[in-house]
Amino acid sequence: MNKKLITFLLCAVALMGLPLVAQQFGSGPVRILDTALLYVLLALGLNIVVGYAGLLDLGYVAFYAVGAYMFALMGSPHLIENFPLIAEWFPNGLHTPLWIVIPLGAGLAALAGVLLGAPTLKLRGDYLAIVTLGFGEIIRVFMNNLEHPVNLTNGPRGIGSIDSIHVFGVSLSQKTSLFGIELPGVTLHYYLFLALVVVSVLICHRLENSRIGRAWMAIREDEIAAKAMGLNTRNLKLLAFGMGATFGGVAGAMFAGFQGFVSPESFSLQESVLIVAMVVLGGMGHLPGVILGALLLAALPEVLRYVAGDVQQLTDGRIDAAILRQMLVALAMIVIMLMRPRGLWPAPEHGKPAPVPVKE
Repeated sequence: MNKKLITFLLCAVALMGLPLVAQQFGSGPVRILDTALLYVLLALGLNIVVGYAGLLDLGYVAFYAVGAYMFALMGSPHLIENFPLIAEWFPNGLHTPLWIVIPLGAGLAALAGVLLGAPTLKLRGDYLAIVTLGFGEIIRVFMNNLEHPVNLTNGPRGIGSIDSIHVFGVSLSQKTSLFGIELPGVTLHYYLFLALVVVSVLICHRLENSRIGRAWMAIREDEIAAKAMGLNTRNLKLLAFGMGATFGGVAGAMFAGFQGFVSPESFSLQESVLIVAMVVLGGMGHLPGVILGALLLAALPEVLRYVAGDVQQLTDGRIDAAILRQMLVALAMIVIMLMRPRGLWPAPEHGKPAPVPVKE
């Protein structure tokens, strides 16, 4: 049997069985896995913008917020409580099914990505980073203040009572038994998120090897040369912003259904910086590296939470556990960048000239 096929089957079995093993230690480890998969979705989307097209986007969390609030509004009683017309049309609430939520979240986030990309087409480097950072903060401020004069987002209080995600009529928040195996809600969410990640990886892989992907990489390497070769850099950069944003919108919708509550605090600048760090530390433009970086930086803070708690107890509370955890994460990131400046799993270099032998 082909070695690649054997490796694929082993990885599939490991991924399918991982939550079944983790749930034996409680719901906490499985919840960490769920969160890590959501961050993988976000990192894959940002990798299209940063890794493929070379556009530094520090406001990517805005698309995450768009998807989350979209699901929150369509899956909670907030709209019918604040808008009498909607309550008249939908007296029992919207309760939007999953097969509508995912395309709608992706579409709205893509529209937001194009709106962000349109005024930034002539910007590069630091200037582009500053503008996208401002865009992300503007979205967060809007979410924090859009309760007057019309209560759309409920302001800093956030939106709660969000419907759980339903797949084929089965609520993922309810415990289910399959072939005699008990599957709690966090495990069911894991399998849904894993399916979305697999689909996203396939899409990204096809994009990377397509004409569009190669055009993005040409823009990343030298935009002026790409334009001279006849590439429409304007439309390609808009496509990169819109395409990358779709992953953020889907991840945001899944986050809202998973948490059951959204608020502006979940979409701060720190989240955007963390997602960028996942792409950079893993290996920009390389799918396995991006996935590794996302899993590492999503799980590492939660794992270090236990270490920091033990250190705090040893010092009789003189060292704050939260601050120590942030210091440990920062130290780990510095060590990684010093030892692997191109990322943990960088893309292989193609066309590198062979060293010229020197005659003695």
